[in-house]
Amino acid sequence: MSARKLSIAGVIDRFPDFRVAVVTVDWPGGPATRSDAAAQEIAAREAACRARWAGVELSAIPGVAAWRTAYRGFGVKKTSYRSSVERLVKRVIAGEGLPVIHPLVDLYNAVSLTHVLCVGADDLDRVAGDLAFRFALPGDSFVDMAAAEGDDPNDPPKQGEVVYACDGHVLCRRWNWRQDARSVVGPASRRVIVTLQSHGEGSVEAAAEDLVGWAERELRATCRVAAAERGRETVAIG
Repeated sequence: MSARKLSIAGVIDRFPDFRVAVVTVDWPGGPATRSDAAAQEIAAREAACRARWAGVELSAIPGVAAWRTAYRGFGVKKTSYRSSVERLVKRVIAGEGLPVIHPLVDLYNAVSLTHVLCVGADDLDRVAGDLAFRFALPGDSFVDMAAAEGDDPNDPPKQGEVVYACDGHVLCRRWNWRQDARSVVGPASRRVIVTLQSHGEGSVEAAAEDLVGWAERELRATCRVAAAERGRETVAIG
């Protein structure tokens, strides 16, 4: 059986600065919440974020500004649509802590905050076939994980929108704005694919190294890393 792949070929001509590190994580399982050591490290990173960006407008933070430019590049003008890292940085600067979700998710959110890069993950056993960052296609399906109770969670992407998708459905809309409910990482997840995304600012390699070291120490995980960029648009994901 051939290895599964991730491709950025569908967007690289329009967005040549896009780079993504792909970390495949095999997690043996463990406690359902972050450890005391992880909680202390995450709190330290939150404090470092507040100290680093105190008094700085979000639009002046290079990693945030780069993603605002990228979003405008495919037609997003509404301020309600912001990249995942902008929402994390804004939350922490405002004095809130990072959300407590899942041991691995909590780690990668802290890595995202530290490196000011967009980071997301999916349960690889709930993802079909190959993966791609591409423009939305007719018939793409998306089930919004954050839909309000009583609202229809089916919210397919708009024409021209950049999405992250597998062979079966869209995994994330507007590049890294909102995740599909069908592949979220949960207590039963054992094989997870994490993407660390940059758009001209920040090192995806440094962020991946940070995540891998932390996941191996804290979660006893086994990780594999690949990086896609212009000139190497397709990588194996294991």
